[in-house]
Amino acid sequence: MQFNSGCEDWLNNMPPDGLVFDEFWETKENVQSVIMGAYNQLTKMDEKFFIYGEIRGDMVARTVNTPTPLQMIISGNLFPENQYSDWSDFYKVINYCNNVIKYAPEVRKKDITFTELQMQSFISEATVIRALMYFYLVRIFKDVPFVLEPSDNDNVNFFLPKTDGNVILLAIKEDLLQARLVSDYGNLLENKGRITPAAVNALLADICLWNFEYEEALIYLDRIINTGKYFLQPSVSWFEIFNPGNSLEGIFELQFDDALGQTNTLYSRTWVQNQYASSDYTIEILALLDAGENIRGRGSVSREQTGYKVWKYAGALPDQITVRPSSSSGSANFIIYRYADILLMKAEALSQLERYGEALSIINEIRARALMSPVVVGDTPDDFETAILLERAKELAFEGKRWFDLLRMARRNDYANRGKLIEILVQNVPSTQKLVLATKLNNPDGWYFPISSSELERNKELVQNPYYAN
Repeated sequence: MQFNSGCEDWLNNMPPDGLVFDEFWETKENVQSVIMGAYNQLTKMDEKFFIYGEIRGDMVARTVNTPTPLQMIISGNLFPENQYSDWSDFYKVINYCNNVIKYAPEVRKKDITFTELQMQSFISEATVIRALMYFYLVRIFKDVPFVLEPSDNDNVNFFLPKTDGNVILLAIKEDLLQARLVSDYGNLLENKGRITPAAVNALLADICLWNFEYEEALIYLDRIINTGKYFLQPSVSWFEIFNPGNSLEGIFELQFDDALGQTNTLYSRTWVQNQYASSDYTIEILALLDAGENIRGRGSVSREQTGYKVWKYAGALPDQITVRPSSSSGSANFIIYRYADILLMKAEALSQLERYGEALSIINEIRARALMSPVVVGDTPDDFETAILLERAKELAFEGKRWFDLLRMARRNDYANRGKLIEILVQNVPSTQKLVLATKLNNPDGWYFPISSSELERNKELVQNPYYAN
């Protein structure tokens, strides 16, 4: 299925302003342009994916340049007026997807060159992107409006009440299981930057881990592993995962190219403006003074006189010195899923099923690739949880995973580990704020963002999330 005019500009194939009018939905190229609109909107959210996945965790520290709204979040002070309580960007992507799902069958009736297989693939692509957005929303806000129709005319009720997050996850899992996608778009850029069957299985496995459905998660993870299409990047070229990206282990990456005006904002935020720095915990676990950790340590953090900066989005080489040239400074892909993540998900599922030997083998495979010595882990789910959290922190630093990893850990076994979450997070705030933050985090409702004040004003069907209701 090839409709793009060339792999170098597929992301630029955008629909005109005003998605819905009779003259637009005529050809398969119109449908594709709306799909590309969804991807384009995703790339505009790279920094938000970073913020929601990292800023409340323990691996990012504030700097003098960190904007006040982010300083408030790092301190655990979440308010409806904070700009990051606004979920509208997620719903913009969802609306693109809903348009494709609704109108592609109508276009199929008009365009005789638009095959059933092509139509189903486009609809599946849109369905998976929509599911990814809802998975983020549920993990950030818990319960959200479940919008399945495009806001294309006055008859659509876009102002919906919240739906229970668990109901949403059940529904999107069913959608994902029905997805029918091409397995090869014909070029590397699209195979890594568009939804593939491997991306679907990665998302399904991620949802299953969130729901503690370990046996089912293994099914989807093994589907990826058994394709033989994905590999751990060799040790000597580990940093190629990030520069130039689209590596052997990339499964789904948001694509950026300065030359085409597609710019990743994280170079500026982590290097030029220095809004995000590495926390003391990050520096400690990546052992920058230990030559044995030179792959992940030197590839993740730069040691500067002004502090420890994030290196994955700014560096050209894993040497903490060579910064990306200006011509490609904003070209770093943002990785949603890669193979190392898949293997560590599998280790987590196996360990929770008490298949400790298999889980340990995976942990040490990841460590061996990083030129680290093997570890020994006690045969308990808690011991493995600690070991896997640490390994994920080292391998996936600053890739938008840490907060969701911590939240998944804290929710497990009916919140048995909430104390561990509190212990981890209070390390990152001044001593005068530790008790206040610990008290807030003791209530699981406080782990989620409030709904923005403007959204509550606009949609009278909504009620504020419980922790922020008063």
